[in-house]
Amino acid sequence: VAVTDELVSDMGLMSQYASAAYCSDNYNSPGDKVSCVDGKCPMIQAADTNTVAEYSEDDSSTDVTGFIAADHTNKLIIVSFRGSKTPDNWLTNLDLGMTKTDICNSCSAHRGFWRSWLDSRDRVLPAVSQAASANPSYEIRVTGHSLGGAIATLAAASMRNAGRKVALYTYGSPRVGGSQISDYITKQAGGNYRITHWNDPVPKLPLLTMGYVHTSPEYYINKPNGQAVAAADVQVYDGAVSFRGNGRWLSMDVEAHMWYFTSVKMCDAKKIKRGVLDITGAKGGKMEVMTVF
Repeated sequence: VAVTDELVSDMGLMSQYASAAYCSDNYNSPGDKVSCVDGKCPMIQAADTNTVAEYSEDDSSTDVTGFIAADHTNKLIIVSFRGSKTPDNWLTNLDLGMTKTDICNSCSAHRGFWRSWLDSRDRVLPAVSQAASANPSYEIRVTGHSLGGAIATLAAASMRNAGRKVALYTYGSPRVGGSQISDYITKQAGGNYRITHWNDPVPKLPLLTMGYVHTSPEYYINKPNGQAVAAADVQVYDGAVSFRGNGRWLSMDVEAHMWYFTSVKMCDAKKIKRGVLDITGAKGGKMEVMTVF
């Protein structure tokens, strides 16, 4: 697959939409222009946009959060899912068992990710239908960072099954399910852009030994944190299991998870840190978590 300047520009735009899902103004005030703090999503802010629907952590047990927007400049309908921010998001990540899905026969996915999609599906699908009816020539793109990328993957697969042409852009997404569902999504039409960066630890989770594999291909950004990305910096690797891109690294850098063309959690005031999450009621004890996930 050839990586062009146009594709890199698209990836940059979609990374800003994935990042914008962390900004509270984009999930608590439907109808407004998509915005970010301190001008950190310039490609979006230069475009004529408005959210069609927004859904927030108050609406579900998994705290799934995001927005659907129309981008009239680029002629896009955007579905963006936020990554982890709340304790319920982290509990969702820790719900590691696989469960059957209705995406395809014998297709199992991470239980927490699937529950998140089910929690948002009845909000997302009607809003996408409304936006598509109002803007029939617009391309539908689904995006998300980290946990948001996992939910976006399942959302895109479901929309495609409903007959929609959907492009999928994920950033630092964990593995979503077993080989059957990953292979099925890989073969769906519409375009899968699973983007990884350097030694980001999250794409290595959940572990291969647990039966999880990735969708293909991987678009691997071979560039340090904070630097501009050119077409020559993005390498494409096929396969549900690969040790050539992100998988080649034995070391891990949480900061690499936070830089995908831009500072992903730009609307979070806190720096990356460790904390103790009290999950006594759900898991029988406290455990240390990284707020980045």
